Amino acid sequence: MQTREDIFNVLRDAMVDLFEIEPDRVVPTANLYTDLEIDSIDAIDLLDHIKRKTGHKLAAENFRAVRTVQDVVEAVMRQQEAAA
Repeated sequence: MQTREDIFNVLRDAMVDLFEIEPDRVVPTANLYTDLEIDSIDAIDLLDHIKRKTGHKLAAENFRAVRTVQDVVEAVMRQQEAAA
């Protein structure tokens, strides 16, 4: 089982690798859409990357509710706990 820190690191690395966002901009309170400028296509790429790295698929409908980096971490944690 991955920790919140592990999930955050996967997410930060994905933002850097996929979208060329500076790592210091990826903080828990950063808004995906306004602060990090992620669009809907990017969000799909991010969901796919999270699934490959964590083994947990976030449903698109669950992802619609997330706004911040921390929201994504918590959504992955909930998915992980539900699968355990």
